[in-house]
Amino acid sequence: MGRFRQSMPIEISRKTSMSDSESKSKAKHRFNAKKFRVTEGEKIRLRKISTESGKELADKEKAAEAIAADVSFLQEVQMRLFASGSHSLLIILQGMDASGKDSIVRHVMNGVNPQGCRVYSFKAPNSEELQHHFLWRPMRYLPERGMISIFNRSYYEETLIVRVHPQFLDAQRIPKLKKVDDLWAQRFEEICQFERMLVNSGTIVLKFMLHVSKEEQRRRMLERLNDPTKHWKFNERDLVERNLWEEYESAYEEMMPATSTKKAPWFVIPADDKWYARAAIADIVADTLEDLDLKYPELNEEEKVNFVKLSNQLIEEKP
Repeated sequence: MGRFRQSMPIEISRKTSMSDSESKSKAKHRFNAKKFRVTEGEKIRLRKISTESGKELADKEKAAEAIAADVSFLQEVQMRLFASGSHSLLIILQGMDASGKDSIVRHVMNGVNPQGCRVYSFKAPNSEELQHHFLWRPMRYLPERGMISIFNRSYYEETLIVRVHPQFLDAQRIPKLKKVDDLWAQRFEEICQFERMLVNSGTIVLKFMLHVSKEEQRRRMLERLNDPTKHWKFNERDLVERNLWEEYESAYEEMMPATSTKKAPWFVIPADDKWYARAAIADIVADTLEDLDLKYPELNEEEKVNFVKLSNQLIEEKP
């Protein structure tokens, strides 16, 4: 028996109908993913990219309706993802502190069966992890076929926070380089190779940078400081990192074009309005999985005959 096949809900809202052959028609998507996608090798300036919501949805209420529709679809497509056994899904969430990464996990993936989805938060590496190549760490958390993994922060921190704080490299004991800048280009190349391997083995890789303004981050941090129910979210070090805003922007601006590929793209999602960011990401994830055209496995003729035999056996069974 499958790991979560029995408990998965089966309603669906993005396809017009479901049958043995499954409908080919698609619902109208609310977002154009190309609007957010980072083009490989193309320079970007985050300051020139809006952090405010677009016009795809009128307001928060309309966004809630859109998210509900996508979550309903994700519930059903997760069953087909598992049943088909051909693909897995890796979602990477990056962004400045208080950009809404946890909120995305809660709202976009709240309808997904937890038995088929794992969320991992990448904090400072431990002593064992420091003894390995930085890509050894995520290998243990990659989704197996039929499964979904969400990285709340990820191995990309090795090109972001480590770049902003190069002293963190001391603990990694990597071979000395003539120029430390050579290291980042090397890591970009290694990440691209790593993700190419994942894609070739059937893993769908979607990477989202939650683009929040410095002013909105200030507002959210003040809320955490003033609301007793959110005190636990605040870390004094967040203010230290806030003072390095420009350094982080620069790191993102170099990293994303260097590692955004056709098969493993980066999307810069405006995140000042959490409802907009949630709706955009839910739409892109649902759209991507819909395009896979995942199907339930079909029985061959011998199996069909056997299933009829087994069904009759149960029907004829005495109470």
